[in-house]
Amino acid sequence: MDLAALVDRVHQAPDDAGRPIVVGISGFCGAGKSTLARSVVSALPGAVRIRGDDFLDPARSHRRSSDWEGVERRRLVKTVLEPHRSARPGSFRRYDWSTRALGPEEALPRAEVIVVDLIGLFHPEALSSIDLAVWCDVDLELAVARGTARDAALGRSHDTLWREVWVPNERDFVARFAPRDQADVHWVG
Repeated sequence: MDLAALVDRVHQAPDDAGRPIVVGISGFCGAGKSTLARSVVSALPGAVRIRGDDFLDPARSHRRSSDWEGVERRRLVKTVLEPHRSARPGSFRRYDWSTRALGPEEALPRAEVIVVDLIGLFHPEALSSIDLAVWCDVDLELAVARGTARDAALGRSHDTLWREVWVPNERDFVARFAPRDQADVHWVG
């Protein structure tokens, strides 16, 4: 599937009589979620990207868990996905990585389509709020290689986190929630 075909799938997503659409993009750390989300938003006039990193608590996302407990799915659903799908005004707070705290409230952008890219997104807490679920279909080893290369290019080394936390969390999440099986679309990129 190419980008044009994926955009066509977005247009075919159930819109419940004109309701705004939520596209959820998930996959392993390093799978290309953010890159794909930016491409989809660029190809869809009126679409807005919500960065998954704005809904991560780094203290908890840097710990072992079987459900990516550092992913604040409830906050995402309550402050972004539900208001967006109901076409009502809303506001949310991004996680500010420089201050390690939630930033100030900001208005939820009005858009026909919101694209959210986030690890651990295809979870029972969020799935019912996603109209089109896209899984970045990259095996874990390749995703880790990409992620560690990205870190190195940015002058960061998270090798211990990759080895001791993130890879085990990914494996546990897959075993517990089968996110690939929840997807409407498998994106190979």
